[in-house]
Amino acid sequence: MSLCFSISSLRAIGLALLVRSTVAARVCGTGYNSTGYSLRITDFRYDGADSSNNDQFATVSVGLTDSSRPLYPLYGCNVEWPESWAGWSQGGSDIIWSDCIPNGVASLPSTDKTVSFALDWRSKTMYLAHTFACSDRTGSEGLATGSVSLDLECKNDDGPSYCVLQRTTAGTVPVYDIGTRSLPAPVNTTSTCTVTSSLSASKYHSWRLDNWSRTYRMPAGSLAPGSTATPNHDTGPSFTLTSITSGCVFNCTTGNPWDQTGIFRGYCQSEAAPQGATVEFTFDQDLNILTVRQDWDGRTLSSDIVGVEYMQASCDRQFNSEDVYVCSSPPVWFGAGIPS
Repeated sequence: MSLCFSISSLRAIGLALLVRSTVAARVCGTGYNSTGYSLRITDFRYDGADSSNNDQFATVSVGLTDSSRPLYPLYGCNVEWPESWAGWSQGGSDIIWSDCIPNGVASLPSTDKTVSFALDWRSKTMYLAHTFACSDRTGSEGLATGSVSLDLECKNDDGPSYCVLQRTTAGTVPVYDIGTRSLPAPVNTTSTCTVTSSLSASKYHSWRLDNWSRTYRMPAGSLAPGSTATPNHDTGPSFTLTSITSGCVFNCTTGNPWDQTGIFRGYCQSEAAPQGATVEFTFDQDLNILTVRQDWDGRTLSSDIVGVEYMQASCDRQFNSEDVYVCSSPPVWFGAGIPS
């Protein structure tokens, strides 16, 4: 059975579950945890671009569950990017992360605060990251990452190409368990922003995004069937960004006025961050892709740390309004490239 996730419906379910579920703590430790945790892929589908209707986007849908209780699908993961990018921002060196949304199994409390994935379509490698509360460090948040190589069967059936997990000669789908291990030095969320010389380019950097907010207005008649209307006003996003590496918290707001280009640029401010540390972002309204650039010393562009996230925010029409929409999102995690 193939996946058919509705991003908006999954997002609505996920918002409710994140409020209602109980998040259990895990041991974080102080170094790399080689034993780690495990999530299992329950389903996978890649849909290529449909050239017959000028569609240039590839869509990836993945189902995940806890390996210890595989009968219960816990997360639906979705991402969309231009097919030629193959999972990398503009086809370059920055991989695109996306969050995984709770699937609706409300009776099963999650041990994770966030779950995110990325897919390198060139090598058919899927990357996974999840954050969780630390039982051994009150107020701290742990991060564990892992990856798995996928064996896929691709077809086109006289239409757009699609790929699913390759079945065995017996007709069964192999088990894909993604083992993850904890990264060292989880953030103590109650501490102040700490930036030291150890924050080098060799250390893996990532962020948690909270309080996503964006408001846009659609032109009259945009709800009509077949309409391709785009917003005629957009505030751009605002959000809070927490560095998992340092604990520094930044408040981010869109800086450029609405100019109908669909590309928003903004800056992030932090009272606690050291002088010279800068964070800026761009958000592509058409691609729903957020790019964050962080520089700890402000000296060279080559020291920029870049993270890219596909934002699946839920946008709801305002009460008694036919054209104003407000977008929000539960917390999401994304990293700077691939964890080593």
